[in-house]
Amino acid sequence: MEILTVKNLKKIYTTRFGGNKVEALSNISFSVEEGEYVAIMGESGSGKTTLLNILASLDKPTSGQVLLKGDNISSMKEKNLATFRREHLGFVFQDFNLLDTFSLKDNIFLPLVLSGKNYKNMNDRLIPIAKNLGISHLLDKFPYEVSGGEKQRTAVARALITDPDIVLADEPTGALDSKSTGQLLDIFSDINDKGQTILMVTHSTKSASHAKRVLFIKDGEIFHQIYKGELTNAQMYEKISNTLTLIATGGSRNE
Repeated sequence: MEILTVKNLKKIYTTRFGGNKVEALSNISFSVEEGEYVAIMGESGSGKTTLLNILASLDKPTSGQVLLKGDNISSMKEKNLATFRREHLGFVFQDFNLLDTFSLKDNIFLPLVLSGKNYKNMNDRLIPIAKNLGISHLLDKFPYEVSGGEKQRTAVARALITDPDIVLADEPTGALDSKSTGQLLDIFSDINDKGQTILMVTHSTKSASHAKRVLFIKDGEIFHQIYKGELTNAQMYEKISNTLTLIATGGSRNE
């Protein structure tokens, strides 16, 4: 079952001075099945961050549609978007986006507090998530008291606690060391194996090699995609590297 459908997405920015137009996305179409784990890759300026912002309903496309479980996000009124994001989307950012004046527990609870959930409901949801992520003993600490990897696991808990339709991750391993990166990727694979749909934008070939499908964007369009299938992470890594080399050296589109 398709959970996310992107149809003929185009985004054109007009510069403030001179009125020049920049086409960030020219014609993007793809779909994500429920339970998929998809990575999006591309060189800087390829349009992948613009795409993620539109999927997250943080930006509007110039034309085209984004459908999440049949709801057209791209035409949704601004007053309804905050509630829609909170109830249907989970976010994991490169820089964690945790509030230093809140404990880890309160950071995780924040989207549920905004939704008006009671404490017992929030705590019942938190206990199994914190246990699975290995942060149960850290919940009363503050972000400045824990490591980068622990901050990111907290951010993942915050993303999961609303039981979102899809988790959107923006360079989630970008601020982590190699050990914490490995731990986070194992966590992503584990929650995906349990049915959570994940869409991740990344520059990291290692991170992308854990996904079940990789979409490559070049010049605002889908250039190629790779399905993992029965490939190992190492074999997937090699295929991704070869495609990135093709993109960097101006190779032709692979249909």
